Amino acid sequence: MRRPDQQTTTRPTTGPAPETGAAAATPAAAATGAESLSGGTPGPGLPPGATGPGHPAGTGPAAAPGRPAGDLTTEAVLAPYLRAQAADFLRSLRLHHEHSAPADSGGHDAAAATRALRRAARRISGSLHTFRAALDPLWADQLRTELTWLTGVLAREHAYANRLTRLVEALHQLSGPALPAARGARAAGEGAADAQGRAALGVGAARAGALLERRLTLARTRSHSAALQALGSSRFHAVADAVALLASDVPLAPGPAGRGSEELLEPAERAEQRLLAAVAALPPEDSEPYNEAQDAAWHQARLLLRLHRYAHEVVLGAADPALAAPGHALDLHRDAVEAAGAAAAAARTPRIAPATAYALGVLHADQRHEVEAARAVFRESWPYATVLTAP
Repeated sequence: MRRPDQQTTTRPTTGPAPETGAAAATPAAAATGAESLSGGTPGPGLPPGATGPGHPAGTGPAAAPGRPAGDLTTEAVLAPYLRAQAADFLRSLRLHHEHSAPADSGGHDAAAATRALRRAARRISGSLHTFRAALDPLWADQLRTELTWLTGVLAREHAYANRLTRLVEALHQLSGPALPAARGARAAGEGAADAQGRAALGVGAARAGALLERRLTLARTRSHSAALQALGSSRFHAVADAVALLASDVPLAPGPAGRGSEELLEPAERAEQRLLAAVAALPPEDSEPYNEAQDAAWHQARLLLRLHRYAHEVVLGAADPALAAPGHALDLHRDAVEAAGAAAAAARTPRIAPATAYALGVLHADQRHEVEAARAVFRESWPYATVLTAP
């Protein structure tokens, strides 16, 4: 891993300021930040129009061009970023109310507004977590807790819908007419056993799909009701009021001493170091894909990657493009883990037919192999692999 004194991706180069105003560019770039989605789940991405150097595999993180370190004050960078995200939150909330009206049939527009609302809430919450020392700590902790609650409630319905789509499509691929060919040469006895297994899978796939649809549709309906109840609650109105105040006034840490560039650079670099340490501690490549105890380490790496990405947006004005592919792989990993868990939970339903249980078992194995495939993609696309393994 890198030495602590090495240049990080979140520390800008020293030199003359760019021609455009850095403080003005920060909220604009962050507000238009696009996220790569896997199964509808938010993930890392590069804001449209943003440019930045990639880091080739096998090299350490290098400083990306951005605003000079002298311009990285809380008032000039962090406060405008938070105000811009708060404005996006309020704009998305207004669109959600408009498209959720009974006379409005645009369910897709309402879902898009909900995703934008969650995206802004995540960026505010992540920035409050990383740069807590530069802000009023009590205010930051309270608002971050409420935003975490809100994003969790709003994400469940979307997650259940995508999980059902993923599992049904996987069942169709496993049991459809164009079944995957056996890998390598097989003996005649093995081929016959494989054909019998596929026939049994075809018998139970329809029932397994119906069972998954019942379970996940019910969970989605309950999550939708919970989201509507949350959006109409006094707790949510308090959160919206706090974000509305944030759009005009950012409570900063008292005193002028904590307003220098290091007040932003040091937390951003700590977020990066935590990410690198978490990636270095991931299970090795030859680990068992069915060992679900290893999933937590990958989920933690995904969360730390998101925090690092938001810190990168604050300090340098744009997400790091080198981390878009690894972030997408971690999103796929999370989706596959949750889909495998849903298949396993459905297989534990009492009194289901053996063919249905068999189909669900095959589906669970298929999703666990998707988990391993996502881990392999992450390892291949992670740009700092050599640095992490170097002594």
